[in-house]
Amino acid sequence: MSKNIIITGTSRGIGFELVQLFAKQGHQVLALSRNEQPIQNLNLKEVTSFSFDLADEKNYKKVEDFITKNWKQVDVLINNAGALLNKPFSEISMQDFENIYRTNVFGVAELTRVVLPFMVKPSHVVTISSMGGVQGSMKFPGLAAYSSSKAAVITLTELLAEEYKESGISFNVLALGAVQTEMLEEAFPGYQAPITALEMAEYIFDFALNGNKYYNGKMLQVSNSTP
Repeated sequence: MSKNIIITGTSRGIGFELVQLFAKQGHQVLALSRNEQPIQNLNLKEVTSFSFDLADEKNYKKVEDFITKNWKQVDVLINNAGALLNKPFSEISMQDFENIYRTNVFGVAELTRVVLPFMVKPSHVVTISSMGGVQGSMKFPGLAAYSSSKAAVITLTELLAEEYKESGISFNVLALGAVQTEMLEEAFPGYQAPITALEMAEYIFDFALNGNKYYNGKMLQVSNSTP
């Protein structure tokens, strides 16, 4: 049965692959990214795409209006978009920290808050985090803002699962290890990851549709490597 899926961060990497996987299976997709061109170039009839910046408060009304007018209901929200900063801690300004948190934490919280009224049992909110945000995992210099922001959404997910437990909506977070994407190349130039963006997207695709039968309020480590 066709579902309504919202995915952020769809211009490249995992998000770009996810849109195509859902569309191929006949699901309706709203693909959100600051750069909507790569998705529009695919010309998929199941997919709607418009420019959306998680850091811009005015953008959220566009999403709300689209759902109200076209869908009425959302089955899956995948908070995949993320901003990266690789800089020595001594050089990270308050503004730098704020920029990363605005996308990776505040944006995730706000989009989830906007979409939730359109979700009913058994809808699923999946947030993409990182192994760098997992307590006790290996940490890397330069990623203080990024990794701490990824830790924040893990706790946020646990809290939302508790707050909405009567609703039948599930909230889970996937802490990804190294995946061969443009973002990984920016963080660790030259590092070769054991998993491609498509392979990881296939796992997330399946988890988004079925994981809520087994998990709620859980953080799953999806990693076979360090980092």
